[in-house]
Amino acid sequence: MSLALELLAVSAGQPAPLGHWQGQPVFSGIRKSPLRGDTVDVDTTNIAGDGQADLTVHGGADKAVYAYPADHWPWWKAEAGFDAAPASFGENLTLRGADEHAIRIGDQFAWGQVILEVSQPRAPCFKFAMFTGREDLPARMTVSTRTGWYFRVLQPGSAPLKGTLARLHTRENQPSVREAFIAVYHPRVMSDVAEKVLAAPALSGAWREGLHKRLAAALNR
Repeated sequence: MSLALELLAVSAGQPAPLGHWQGQPVFSGIRKSPLRGDTVDVDTTNIAGDGQADLTVHGGADKAVYAYPADHWPWWKAEAGFDAAPASFGENLTLRGADEHAIRIGDQFAWGQVILEVSQPRAPCFKFAMFTGREDLPARMTVSTRTGWYFRVLQPGSAPLKGTLARLHTRENQPSVREAFIAVYHPRVMSDVAEKVLAAPALSGAWREGLHKRLAAALNR
């Protein structure tokens, strides 16, 4: 199915102090700014100029590039009084044209010379609350499933800062990003959704592990 996502902004930032959480200093790369120029280099773990403080939950090969759809901005404004703009969610790519319902695990996109593959949803965390100054926003992201998604980089190279990401490959039998998120975060793990998500070859190892833990916990209730 043909799909081109409009690229509104490409953003990057280095880890910096974010504040204190439970009495401990917190560093994060969530605070990003749109890049200027024509192109940016992208390798297998990062966009040039970008960095992460805690590589156990952000960054790495399966979470090299984080994308968020601007299609959600009106919802955030209406439901949460949150005025979103590029990089408001700590994303690298601010896109328009599809959301978590339409994007599937394993979807591949061409971005200039770069080829990206959808690997998992974003897991909301306390750093998003610290960054925005809104303790309610991670929960709102979770309940609404408006999470955005991570890409792995299948082919590194140079990518434009404007233009589109063209979908090269999708399979309708693969789980959507929303289904992958629900499988881990829904209070009751639905076996059919869980099986569909676990069967996705492109699902990241971290998300697969999280789903196995959820299923084990459900069995032990």
